[in-house]
Amino acid sequence: MKVVFHKNFKQQYKKLRASEQRKCDERIALFMQDPDYPILNNHSLGGKLKEYQSINITGDIRALYEVVSEDVALFITIDTHSNLYS
Repeated sequence: MKVVFHKNFKQQYKKLRASEQRKCDERIALFMQDPDYPILNNHSLGGKLKEYQSINITGDIRALYEVVSEDVALFITIDTHSNLYS
């Protein structure tokens, strides 16, 4: 799967601690190999975020993305669970 990053994702990524950025890089690499890799907990969202899907980066950090085509995912944002879903 090819991954593209939205401007907002890049801005939020820069705000993460170095350890969180490394974990994000690892999880994105896993996602590119297999979007359904179990540790990612890849799932569709509902409500106002129903057009997006989410993967786990750390215990509290999530990355939201949109499927653009069969083999392209646009990562929209990354933040803590409470900030994304409040």
